[in-house]
Amino acid sequence: MKYLQLTTDREQATLFTCLNNAFLQLRGVPEEIWFDNMKNVVDHSKSQFTHAVFSKTFRQYAKDAGFNPIACRPFRPQTKGKVEALARTMDRLLVFNHEFENLTDLQEIVTMFMEDLNHNEASQVLGCPPALRWREDKENFKAYDEAQLSIYTQPQPEIIRKVSKESLVLYKGRKYSVPLSSIGHHVILEVSDGSLKIYDSELLFAEHQLTDKPFNYRREDYLEIAKSDVYNHLTEEARVNENLLAYDEL
Repeated sequence: MKYLQLTTDREQATLFTCLNNAFLQLRGVPEEIWFDNMKNVVDHSKSQFTHAVFSKTFRQYAKDAGFNPIACRPFRPQTKGKVEALARTMDRLLVFNHEFENLTDLQEIVTMFMEDLNHNEASQVLGCPPALRWREDKENFKAYDEAQLSIYTQPQPEIIRKVSKESLVLYKGRKYSVPLSSIGHHVILEVSDGSLKIYDSELLFAEHQLTDKPFNYRREDYLEIAKSDVYNHLTEEARVNENLLAYDEL
Protein backbone atom coordinates (compact mmCIF):
# COMPACT_ATOMS: atom_id res chain seq x y z
CA MET A 1 0.00 0.00 0.00
CA LYS A 2 1.14 3.53 -0.76
CA TYR A 3 0.50 6.38 1.64
CA LEU A 4 0.57 10.04 0.58
CA GLN A 5 -0.05 13.08 2.77
CA LEU A 6 0.17 16.79 2.06
CA THR A 7 2.50 18.68 4.42
CA THR A 8 3.51 22.33 4.67
CA ASP A 9 6.85 21.89 6.46
CA ARG A 10 9.67 19.38 6.96
CA GLU A 11 9.74 19.30 10.75
CA GLN A 12 10.41 16.04 12.56
CA ALA A 13 7.02 16.16 14.33
CA THR A 14 5.36 16.37 10.90
CA LEU A 15 7.25 13.28 9.76
CA PHE A 16 6.07 11.40 12.85
CA THR A 17 2.49 12.51 12.17
CA CYS A 18 2.72 11.13 8.62
CA LEU A 19 4.16 7.83 9.85
CA ASN A 20 1.45 7.52 12.51
CA ASN A 21 -1.24 8.11 9.88
CA ALA A 22 0.40 5.58 7.55
CA PHE A 23 0.38 2.93 10.31
CA LEU A 24 -3.28 3.72 10.89
CA GLN A 25 -4.05 3.12 7.22
CA LEU A 26 -1.96 -0.07 7.08
CA ARG A 27 -3.49 -1.23 10.38
CA GLY A 28 -0.06 -2.04 11.71
CA VAL A 29 3.69 -1.47 11.46
CA PRO A 30 5.93 -3.21 8.88
CA GLU A 31 9.14 -4.98 9.88
CA GLU A 32 11.38 -2.37 8.22
CA ILE A 33 11.07 1.07 6.62
CA TRP A 34 13.57 2.69 4.23
CA PHE A 35 14.33 6.39 4.54
CA ASP A 36 16.14 9.01 2.53
CA ASN A 37 19.02 10.77 4.31
CA MET A 38 16.90 13.74 5.38
CA LYS A 39 17.80 15.96 8.35
CA ASN A 40 14.88 14.92 10.53
CA VAL A 41 15.93 11.26 10.28
CA VAL A 42 19.74 11.20 9.99
CA ASP A 43 22.22 13.02 12.24
CA HIS A 44 24.55 14.39 9.57
CA SER A 45 27.08 15.64 12.13
CA LYS A 46 27.77 12.04 13.21
CA SER A 47 27.25 10.27 9.88
CA GLN A 48 29.81 9.22 7.29
CA PHE A 49 29.31 8.82 3.57
CA THR A 50 28.98 5.03 3.84
CA HIS A 51 27.33 4.93 7.27
CA ALA A 52 24.28 6.95 8.29
CA VAL A 53 23.61 7.56 11.99
CA PHE A 54 19.96 8.07 12.90
CA SER A 55 19.09 10.94 15.22
CA LYS A 56 18.40 10.09 18.85
CA THR A 57 14.71 11.03 18.77
CA PHE A 58 14.10 9.16 15.52
CA ARG A 59 15.82 6.02 16.83
CA GLN A 60 13.61 6.09 19.91
CA TYR A 61 10.50 6.59 17.77
CA ALA A 62 11.42 3.59 15.60
CA LYS A 63 12.00 1.50 18.74
CA ASP A 64 8.63 2.49 20.22
CA ALA A 65 6.86 1.85 16.90
CA GLY A 66 8.61 -1.49 16.45
CA PHE A 67 10.20 -1.15 13.01
CA ASN A 68 13.79 -1.37 11.79
CA PRO A 69 14.83 1.89 10.04
CA ILE A 70 17.16 1.61 7.06
CA ALA A 71 18.87 4.62 5.46
CA CYS A 72 19.22 4.63 1.68
CA ARG A 73 22.83 4.74 0.56
CA PRO A 74 23.46 7.85 -1.58
CA PHE A 75 24.30 7.35 -5.27
CA ARG A 76 23.53 3.62 -5.07
CA PRO A 77 21.91 2.55 -8.40
CA GLN A 78 19.06 0.66 -6.70
CA THR A 79 18.29 3.62 -4.46
CA LYS A 80 18.54 6.09 -7.34
CA GLY A 81 15.99 4.08 -9.31
CA LYS A 82 13.50 4.08 -6.44
CA VAL A 83 13.92 7.81 -5.88
CA GLU A 84 13.38 8.52 -9.58
CA ALA A 85 10.28 6.31 -9.62
CA LEU A 86 8.85 8.22 -6.65
CA ALA A 87 9.66 11.53 -8.35
CA ARG A 88 7.78 10.42 -11.46
CA THR A 89 4.80 9.50 -9.30
CA MET A 90 4.79 12.94 -7.68
CA ASP A 91 5.13 14.62 -11.08
CA ARG A 92 1.73 13.20 -11.98
CA LEU A 93 0.18 15.64 -9.52
CA LEU A 94 1.35 18.58 -11.63
CA VAL A 95 -1.69 18.25 -13.89
CA PHE A 96 -3.82 19.44 -10.97
CA ASN A 97 -2.09 22.83 -10.82
CA HIS A 98 -4.64 25.68 -10.56
CA GLU A 99 -7.45 23.19 -9.84
CA PHE A 100 -7.61 23.92 -6.11
CA GLU A 101 -8.31 27.02 -4.04
CA ASN A 102 -6.89 26.02 -0.66
CA LEU A 103 -4.94 23.31 1.17
CA THR A 104 -8.12 21.36 1.92
CA ASP A 105 -8.87 21.05 -1.80
CA LEU A 106 -5.27 20.02 -2.48
CA GLN A 107 -5.34 17.36 0.24
CA GLU A 108 -8.51 15.92 -1.32
CA ILE A 109 -6.70 15.70 -4.66
CA VAL A 110 -3.75 13.94 -3.02
CA THR A 111 -6.09 11.50 -1.25
CA MET A 112 -7.95 10.65 -4.46
CA PHE A 113 -4.63 10.16 -6.24
CA MET A 114 -3.49 7.80 -3.46
CA GLU A 115 -6.70 5.79 -3.69
CA ASP A 116 -6.23 5.45 -7.44
CA LEU A 117 -2.64 4.25 -7.02
CA ASN A 118 -3.64 1.67 -4.41
CA HIS A 119 -6.81 0.27 -5.94
CA ASN A 120 -6.85 0.93 -9.69
CA GLU A 121 -3.24 0.72 -10.89
CA ALA A 122 -1.04 -2.35 -11.01
CA SER A 123 2.33 -1.84 -9.36
CA GLN A 124 5.28 -2.60 -11.65
CA VAL A 125 6.99 -4.41 -8.78
CA LEU A 126 3.97 -6.37 -7.51
CA GLY A 127 2.15 -6.92 -10.79
CA CYS A 128 -1.17 -6.04 -9.12
CA PRO A 129 -2.76 -3.08 -7.31
CA PRO A 130 -1.07 -2.57 -3.91
CA ALA A 131 -4.42 -2.96 -2.11
CA LEU A 132 -4.65 -6.58 -3.28
CA ARG A 133 -1.18 -7.38 -1.97
CA TRP A 134 -1.98 -5.60 1.30
CA ARG A 135 -4.82 -8.06 1.96
CA GLU A 136 -2.23 -10.85 1.91
CA ASP A 137 0.46 -9.01 3.88
CA LYS A 138 -1.58 -7.22 6.55
CA GLU A 139 -1.35 -10.18 8.93
CA ASN A 140 2.42 -9.64 9.03
CA PHE A 141 2.14 -6.05 10.26
CA LYS A 142 2.77 -5.57 13.97
CA ALA A 143 0.45 -3.91 16.47
CA TYR A 144 1.61 -0.62 17.96
CA ASP A 145 0.76 1.74 20.81
CA GLU A 146 -1.02 4.65 19.14
CA ALA A 147 -1.02 6.75 22.33
CA GLN A 148 2.73 6.24 22.80
CA LEU A 149 3.54 7.36 19.25
CA SER A 150 1.26 10.40 19.50
CA ILE A 151 3.68 11.85 22.07
CA TYR A 152 6.17 12.48 19.26
CA THR A 153 3.75 14.73 17.39
CA GLN A 154 2.92 17.07 20.26
CA PRO A 155 4.24 20.65 19.87
CA GLN A 156 7.13 21.64 22.13
CA PRO A 157 6.83 24.71 24.39
CA GLU A 158 8.19 27.85 22.75
CA ILE A 159 11.61 29.04 23.99
CA ILE A 160 12.14 32.80 23.67
CA ARG A 161 15.41 34.63 24.30
CA LYS A 162 16.58 38.22 23.88
CA VAL A 163 19.77 38.67 21.84
CA SER A 164 22.46 40.30 23.98
CA LYS A 165 24.60 43.33 23.08
CA GLU A 166 27.34 40.86 22.13
CA SER A 167 25.06 39.24 19.53
CA LEU A 168 24.65 36.06 21.59
CA VAL A 169 21.71 34.08 22.92
CA LEU A 170 21.78 32.03 26.11
CA TYR A 171 20.58 28.43 26.27
CA LYS A 172 21.22 26.19 29.29
CA GLY A 173 24.19 28.26 30.42
CA ARG A 174 25.85 28.28 26.98
CA LYS A 175 26.00 31.21 24.58
CA TYR A 176 25.43 30.91 20.82
CA SER A 177 26.13 33.53 18.18
CA VAL A 178 23.62 35.13 15.81
CA PRO A 179 23.93 37.86 13.15
CA LEU A 180 24.50 41.42 14.41
CA SER A 181 21.23 42.58 12.87
CA SER A 182 19.30 40.69 15.56
CA ILE A 183 20.85 42.43 18.60
CA GLY A 184 18.04 43.39 21.00
CA HIS A 185 15.50 41.18 19.21
CA HIS A 186 13.46 38.49 20.91
CA VAL A 187 14.16 35.25 19.04
CA ILE A 188 12.68 31.76 19.19
CA LEU A 189 14.87 28.74 19.93
CA GLU A 190 14.03 25.31 18.60
CA VAL A 191 15.94 22.33 20.00
CA SER A 192 15.98 18.94 18.31
CA ASP A 193 18.45 16.05 18.46
CA GLY A 194 21.47 18.05 19.49
CA SER A 195 20.73 20.94 17.15
CA LEU A 196 19.76 24.50 18.10
CA LYS A 197 17.81 26.48 15.50
CA ILE A 198 17.27 30.20 16.07
CA TYR A 199 14.39 32.06 14.43
CA ASP A 200 13.81 35.79 14.11
CA SER A 201 10.30 36.73 12.91
CA GLU A 202 9.76 33.07 11.85
CA LEU A 203 12.92 33.21 9.69
CA LEU A 204 15.61 30.64 10.44
CA PHE A 205 18.81 32.68 10.52
CA ALA A 206 21.22 30.68 12.72
CA GLU A 207 21.81 27.03 13.55
CA HIS A 208 24.30 25.47 15.97
CA GLN A 209 25.18 22.04 17.29
CA LEU A 210 24.59 21.98 21.05
CA THR A 211 27.86 21.72 22.97
CA ASP A 212 29.28 22.02 26.48
CA LYS A 213 31.41 25.02 25.44
CA PRO A 214 30.61 28.32 27.19
CA PHE A 215 30.76 30.23 23.88
CA ASN A 216 29.72 28.94 20.46
CA TYR A 217 30.41 31.13 17.43
CA ARG A 218 29.60 30.56 13.80
CA ARG A 219 32.54 31.79 11.74
CA GLU A 220 30.45 34.29 9.78
CA ASP A 221 29.00 35.74 13.00
CA TYR A 222 32.40 36.10 14.63
CA LEU A 223 33.88 37.88 11.60
CA GLU A 224 30.94 40.29 11.66
CA ILE A 225 31.30 40.85 15.41
CA ALA A 226 35.08 41.37 15.16
CA LYS A 227 34.59 44.20 12.66
CA SER A 228 31.99 45.92 14.84
CA ASP A 229 32.01 47.83 18.12
CA VAL A 230 29.78 45.46 20.09
CA TYR A 231 32.44 44.99 22.79
CA ASN A 232 33.15 48.72 23.28
CA HIS A 233 31.10 48.78 26.48
CA LEU A 234 33.51 46.30 28.11
CA THR A 235 36.79 47.14 29.81
CA GLU A 236 39.93 46.46 27.81
CA GLU A 237 40.74 43.37 29.89
CA ALA A 238 37.21 41.98 29.59
CA ARG A 239 37.24 42.64 25.85
CA VAL A 240 40.50 40.71 25.46
CA ASN A 241 39.14 37.79 27.49
CA GLU A 242 35.94 37.76 25.45
CA ASN A 243 37.89 37.70 22.19
CA LEU A 244 40.19 34.93 23.41
CA LEU A 245 37.24 32.79 24.41
CA ALA A 246 35.56 33.40 21.07
CA TYR A 247 38.76 32.52 19.22
CA ASP A 248 38.98 29.20 21.09
CA GLU A 249 35.45 28.29 20.01
CA LEU A 250 36.00 28.78 16.27
